[in-house]
Amino acid sequence: MSHRCGYVGIVGRPNVGKSTLLNTLIGQKISITAPKPQTTRHTIIGVKTLPEAQILYVDTPGLHKSTGRALSRVLNRTAQGILEGVDVVVFLIEAMRWTDEDAEVLERLRQVKVPVILAINKVDLTADKTALLPFLQQMAERFDFAEIIPISARKGSNLARLEQAVAERLPEGPAAYDEDTLTTASSRFIAAEFVREQITRLAHAEVPYGVTVEIENYTVEPGLTRIDALIWVEREGQKAILIGKNGEMLKEIGRRARINLENLLGTKVFLRLWVKVKGGWSDDERALRALGYGES
Repeated sequence: MSHRCGYVGIVGRPNVGKSTLLNTLIGQKISITAPKPQTTRHTIIGVKTLPEAQILYVDTPGLHKSTGRALSRVLNRTAQGILEGVDVVVFLIEAMRWTDEDAEVLERLRQVKVPVILAINKVDLTADKTALLPFLQQMAERFDFAEIIPISARKGSNLARLEQAVAERLPEGPAAYDEDTLTTASSRFIAAEFVREQITRLAHAEVPYGVTVEIENYTVEPGLTRIDALIWVEREGQKAILIGKNGEMLKEIGRRARINLENLLGTKVFLRLWVKVKGGWSDDERALRALGYGES
C-alpha cells in the first residue's frame, strides 16, 4: 500500500473551532484557543503521523472582513496564502449556522484547485438531530464538496472519518518529519502564543487586539526552562489593565501560561513577564513584520 504525505489547510471564519480541531487531531495543545475572534494570528502546522499517511495540518487565522488595519490585512493575506499551497482544504463551519462570513470564505474557495472537504462542527450542540439532514443537503447545494462530514472538534466525534477522507486525497510520498514530531513551530513561538492566549482569555474588550508577545530569552537547563516574555501593548491604559492591581493580573496570566507550558514541555518552567508600550504596532506593516506576522 502506498504512503501519502501532504498539507491540509484548515480554513473558516473566525472563532469556528479551527484551533480546537487541530489540537484534537494532533492529540496535544499546540494552537491557542479563546472565545474571541482573531485569537489565531499565525500559521501553525500540526503533524499527524498515521501508518499509511503523514498529514500536515495547517491552522490559519480566520478569514474575515478586513477592518482596514494593517494587522487585519496581514491576517487575511496569511490565510489566503495558505490556500495556494495545500493539497486538501478542510472548510470548517458550525452546525445549523451559515453566516455572511462563511459565504465569504466559500467565495475564496471557489478559486481553489484542490479537494475541499466540508467539516460541520459542533454537531454535539444540536438538540434536534433531525434538522441536521436538511442542513447537510443545503450545504451540498452550495458547492461541489469532496465530502461533507459532521464532527465535534471538542469531543473528537467522527474525526477518524475526517482523517481518512483527508489522507486518501493526499499525494503519494514519504513522510516529511519523523513520527515523534507534533508541530513545526518552535518552543519559543509556542511560549509566546501561550502567554497571548491567557491575555485573550483574561483581559476584557479590546485589550487583546492591541497586544502581542515577544520572547526575549529562552534558556533550557537540566529540569528547568527559563523564559522571559515581553508583552507589547499600544496604550498606557492597556498596560495598566494587564498589570492589574498590585500586579495580580500579570501574575495570573503568567501562572496559567506556565502551567500550559509545563504540560507541553514536560519540565519545570520559570516564566517572567514584562509589559511595554509600542504605539500603533498593529497598524504598521513594518512593525508587524519585525514581530513575525505574515510569516508562513
